[in-house]
Amino acid sequence: MATDPTIGDLFKQALVLDADVHAAVDAYMADAETGVFPVGEGYGLDLAAAVDAYGPAKRALADPNTSDAFKRTMVRTALLLARPDKA
Repeated sequence: MATDPTIGDLFKQALVLDADVHAAVDAYMADAETGVFPVGEGYGLDLAAAVDAYGPAKRALADPNTSDAFKRTMVRTALLLARPDKA
């Protein structure tokens, strides 16, 4: 594993659970300005920065014709690709 794993890497190792990712997506969808959010045991992720760094998610969220389900999928993908900080 890389020295700075992604949320997806941690998910594969069961250090971040599906419930953690789901809660992070819910938090972002409720407030797109959400900053550091606890994800898993001992990790924090800046949700707004993670989504902002992933172009496809930004485009999906900006498109009023995109379904809520697809927007959530894009946010989830952005979060899984992001690298959290150790808390």
